[in-house]
Amino acid sequence: MTQQRPVLVVLFDDVQSLDVTGPVEVFSGASKAGGDTYPIRTASLDGAPVRTTSGLTLLPDISLAEAEAEAETPHTLLVPGGDGTRRPDPRLIDWLRENAPRAERIVSVCTGALLLADAGLLDGHRATTHWVACDLLARKHPAVRVEPDPIFVRDGKIATSAGVTAGIDLALALVEEDLGREVALTVARHLVVFLRRPGNQAQFSAQLAAQTAHREPLREVQQWITEHPADDLSVEALADRARLSPRHFARAFQSETGTTPGRYVERVRIEAARRLIEDTTEGLTQISRTCGYGTPEAMRRAFLKTLGTGPAEYRRRFHAPAN
Repeated sequence: MTQQRPVLVVLFDDVQSLDVTGPVEVFSGASKAGGDTYPIRTASLDGAPVRTTSGLTLLPDISLAEAEAEAETPHTLLVPGGDGTRRPDPRLIDWLRENAPRAERIVSVCTGALLLADAGLLDGHRATTHWVACDLLARKHPAVRVEPDPIFVRDGKIATSAGVTAGIDLALALVEEDLGREVALTVARHLVVFLRRPGNQAQFSAQLAAQTAHREPLREVQQWITEHPADDLSVEALADRARLSPRHFARAFQSETGTTPGRYVERVRIEAARRLIEDTTEGLTQISRTCGYGTPEAMRRAFLKTLGTGPAEYRRRFHAPAN
């Protein structure tokens, strides 16, 4: 029989709805794929409905007092963020201070980290939150070691994530730890998201990070870059393909995609190399050529600059084992 890991989600007025529903969908999907592993319940201070920042109304299963009185403690306590974290009800902070330590795993999404910090639960710990709130977290709670860049940070039994969709990444990482890669991958595919966005980096899909150009020649160039990372992708070569002068091409590309041609090429090549390192056993020398770096050393420098780790270490951490 699969070990159950009950999840309790804390609700409050002006909660961010995606901070709740994103991780809940991950844990719910994992339960369907992995044998009812994550019974999920939601709770508010008085058991009353709460209004989210977007105007949705969420109806909790129980009150926090009822959750406290139950014999079984939650395996994972999930604290979402939202505007309601800026001026929280003192009773909520008191409840977290008294009851959160009982959980085996304390998880915050987005500015939910502010609530954990207000309760003193992050003192002496590494943590992150939405980039907009990192300075606030550091100022209000100097005992917290705030890391503004990662999409999630794990320190002991406490896990904190950056803004909104990073909560999905963190939840997927927890599912992968609990139930294995295949279950996490099944959930990721169902939600149409990446399984592994390593916690120490931002989302890195060139196609998602950049806008799609409006004009067809520029869109075709974007597609060409993605399909031919090993080719000559200099501004001059790309401009020729778009039938524009290099200067006009560079200006138009940045205007329509929000990034420079060079930066876009860099993202595409890193993404292509990452996927080959994660999903194949191809040698790093061959991958460096396939992805347009030419040499392993050039690829290593690009990885260190962008991901903070070299290709060999990246493969050790994130390579998908053969079935």
